[in-house]
Amino acid sequence: MSSVRVDPLPPTPHSPLPTALALYRTMQLIRQTEEELARCHQRGLIHGACHTYVGEEAIATGVCAHLTEKDVVFSTHRGHGHALAKGMPPRELMAELFGRETGCSRGRGGSMHLFSPEIGMMGTSGIVGPCILQACGGGYSAKILKNKTVAVAFFGDGAVNNGAFHEGLNMASIWKLPVLFVCENNQFATEVAFAYSSGNPSVGSRGAAYGMPGFEVDGNDVLEVHRVAGEAITRARAGEGPTLIECKTYRTRAHAEGMGDFTYRTKEDVAAWKERCPIVRLRSTVIENDSDELATQFDEIDHRAAETVKEARSFAESSGQPPPSSATEHVYSLPKPNPATPAASDRQTTFVAATLEALDRAMEQDPGIFVMGEGIGVRGGNFTTTLGLYDKYGPDRLCDTPICERGFVGLGCGAAMTGTRPVIDFMFIDFINDSFGEIVNQIAKMQYMSSGRLKMPVLLRGCGGVGHSAATHHSGMYHSIYSHIPGLRVVLPATPYDAKGLIAHALRSDDPVLFLEHRELMSVKGPVPEEDYEIPFGLARVHRSGTDVTVVALSLMVQHTLQAADQLSQEGISVEIVDPRTVSPLDTGTILQSVAKTGRLLIVDEAFGPCGLASEIAAQVADAGFDDLDAPIKRLHGAFAPTPYAPALEQAVVPNVGTIAQAIRDLMQE
Repeated sequence: MSSVRVDPLPPTPHSPLPTALALYRTMQLIRQTEEELARCHQRGLIHGACHTYVGEEAIATGVCAHLTEKDVVFSTHRGHGHALAKGMPPRELMAELFGRETGCSRGRGGSMHLFSPEIGMMGTSGIVGPCILQACGGGYSAKILKNKTVAVAFFGDGAVNNGAFHEGLNMASIWKLPVLFVCENNQFATEVAFAYSSGNPSVGSRGAAYGMPGFEVDGNDVLEVHRVAGEAITRARAGEGPTLIECKTYRTRAHAEGMGDFTYRTKEDVAAWKERCPIVRLRSTVIENDSDELATQFDEIDHRAAETVKEARSFAESSGQPPPSSATEHVYSLPKPNPATPAASDRQTTFVAATLEALDRAMEQDPGIFVMGEGIGVRGGNFTTTLGLYDKYGPDRLCDTPICERGFVGLGCGAAMTGTRPVIDFMFIDFINDSFGEIVNQIAKMQYMSSGRLKMPVLLRGCGGVGHSAATHHSGMYHSIYSHIPGLRVVLPATPYDAKGLIAHALRSDDPVLFLEHRELMSVKGPVPEEDYEIPFGLARVHRSGTDVTVVALSLMVQHTLQAADQLSQEGISVEIVDPRTVSPLDTGTILQSVAKTGRLLIVDEAFGPCGLASEIAAQVADAGFDDLDAPIKRLHGAFAPTPYAPALEQAVVPNVGTIAQAIRDLMQE
């Protein structure tokens, strides 16, 4: 059984009485709210987990006392105290844990997912670490918008052993972001002692390793937290960069209400830390001369807090349940009107040049757009996707990154939440898989969990696909995986015209967009109008009309199928080619109309077959268009294997013009 050493407390310096009373008021409100929530959990009024902040009130109170509504806070699963200290009314917090419509997250979040962007409470997360990266995003937005705001990340000691800690602090340091990193070291990450899990027991000293000030403070001394945090926030507002503060504290209740507490710590440890209660400590420090007048003021604060919590409990219990019909609302933002489509053009340009034209135009119109990625600055990107933009828009808006995909994708999430529009250029999609959790657990869910109050205008773009003997870590597509995730838009253009129109639409969308560019298409030329235009998501394109068979082809497979169709026309086979262009959303209507005409369907996708996009298309056509089919639906995929290096092996694992043509011939024989 682990034991935590409790050292004697040094005397706390005096503070101006109004400040002390204000800090006491916030701590007492947090404490009484949490104790009432614990009672409510025992009565079964809280349906899920309840992670209280009892014992740690001094930290949120001391830090948030310096923040305005425009400053932003990103928090972790133990976030009740942060929300209350930032200004959330207890009634909204309690209603959320009761699962009511009046809750801060409209009943969608519970204890671990608290949102109130109206006051700068940007959300809490049940995953350890993302708040650190999102705070970097909030700081980067402040840098782009020049609005003098500060971002704060609250996290526990467990997060400092997570990669997000390293990536986040490093990014904040090199870009001098106005971010305050606050580690609430309560000695245990769930049930694992920090003394065991960390080779360096000092968190505050790690600031020096990242080139930023680092402090260790007594997290139960609200006046000291207030002083150190105030100095750090002043530095951040002045453009002097981030600060790391380790607040040594202790939670005196279980990790979550109802969990066993004494298999990993002792009752004696808990009792000793209760003696260090930050609320009692502040009160006794201020009224050390037994002033009856001061004692009365503190008693009045206690009484008012009790009345506020009582009213909050009544409000929460009397609030209505969220209507079941709202369960699928706010997964995506409302669509915006689309500009008119231009007339056809004879101007020929490449796929890459078309996207660059659209990106340049969007950055010209919207100063909130910035691009992050490896080598996208002076170099202009691995595929020249940002060539020339650095000279035009500067290093803040064309920002070269360290190799830390999770870090800058998570930063993009926080930036999108705080008023800017990040474009994350991940070079190859194989690399972005390192940030899978940030995309799936954070970016894709943020609009939904905030009930639509937070938008997520982040564009994730990069290359994929087999070719050029790139082998297994530079050849993926993974669109089937990401199209399974609600909240994401997944785009696969096959022509320069479509690439320009789709990326232009993505750059105005309030949804997160995964924009996948096949490496073998980057230099393909085609007609592209010079003027601005957009192609809305979920609208397939019929590249070629036909009467005998429908081929739904994705990305590069569109080009291969067009060549195969030319060959087959000489054999009297008429092929209709449908390019979905986006796979989330998927335009099944156009596919069904084509199948109703031809009676046959082949789906061509170079990605792996099992559980893939082609399976989904086949299932939907079988369900809604079965009576129109004259033959079984067929699929043509790449081999179910990682991509090999040798050209002969590479060619053997991916569909080509010949295999597509043969698959169509075989289907015609069915």
